[in-house]
Amino acid sequence: MTTLPDRPHTALLVIDVQNGVVAEAHNREAVLANIVSLVDRARAEGVPVVWVQHSDEGLPRDSEPWQYVPELPRRDGEPLVHKCYGDSFEDTDLEAVLAGLGVGRLVVTGAQSDACIRATLHGAFVRGYDVTLVGDAHTTEDLTAYGAPTPDLVIAHTNLYWGFQGGPGRRAETVDTAEVRFAEPAPA
Repeated sequence: MTTLPDRPHTALLVIDVQNGVVAEAHNREAVLANIVSLVDRARAEGVPVVWVQHSDEGLPRDSEPWQYVPELPRRDGEPLVHKCYGDSFEDTDLEAVLAGLGVGRLVVTGAQSDACIRATLHGAFVRGYDVTLVGDAHTTEDLTAYGAPTPDLVIAHTNLYWGFQGGPGRRAETVDTAEVRFAEPAPA
């Protein structure tokens, strides 16, 4: 259903699951286990796994906090996109990587729910992608000291509203890890 022509494939997007990003993340172990499971399934099904890695002044490139968590080793040949903004498409080569793979549908996981996940969901959707958010495979840290809701509510709200996104010729949905289907069903 994507509006991108000749882009029938799906990719798993793993956003910012870096030491410094998820160190204090809500439900960290369960979310990581779900992402590991999805990466394993994607690889077994021949679905591209695309890694996104953030850097900024608080997360300097090549530092230990900038590294991906050890539970998620990237394989040689799997695309790695470096970014400096919330939206994984902004000033990166993500669009070119996905176009080269014929990808028109993204399955999104990672961190932070209320920042890079949301920005990337919207960035992908407005660019014509079908976008599946894996509701139990994204997380955020506790920012209540700054007036934010508790992390569980941030995650719940993100899952809720993403399931109600709509646009002509595109589909947005929120599903849990067990419900993820990398192969799209044939149209009825």
